[in-house]
Amino acid sequence: MSSYYPRTKDLTRTRKSLTESPPSSPSPTDKNYRHDRLSRYDSSGESATDKPLGRTGSYTRRETRLAALSRQEQDSTAKDYKKMYAEALHENEKLKSRLHDSKHELVKIRSQLDKVTQRHDRISERSTVHESEKREKQALEKRVSNMEDELKVLTELKSDNQRLKDENGALIRVISKLSK
Repeated sequence: MSSYYPRTKDLTRTRKSLTESPPSSPSPTDKNYRHDRLSRYDSSGESATDKPLGRTGSYTRRETRLAALSRQEQDSTAKDYKKMYAEALHENEKLKSRLHDSKHELVKIRSQLDKVTQRHDRISERSTVHESEKREKQALEKRVSNMEDELKVLTELKSDNQRLKDENGALIRVISKLSK
């Protein structure tokens, strides 16, 4: 706390010395302000801005620079907007092109998929047809073997029938001889 009091005393001394002392040399900002104010007036006391041709060279150069900067800013913002718009258009065209290419590729892939599906269907139909043909062939082979068996039986029956006819004829002759 003791360090607090001396500081306060110093502050009050500084304030008093500033208010009591006569104004010393003007500060650098005061000099610039006075110079700026004096440069706006010519020797007659009229404002230099009131006279269109009476402007000082530095003021005119400053105005010209500011105008050029503002024009550059406007031009640059306009160019920036134009540039951004052109870039956006270019990007949109790229994206449209990629979308068109993707759609074209999608159509191509779909057609390939349809072809493969049709092939698969034909192959499955062929395999189905092939299997049905196999079944039909097996059924026909079975019928042929059954018919061959029946044919064998029929030939055996014919031969048996012929043999029985021959025996029957022989018996009739024997009976007719015996009956005489």
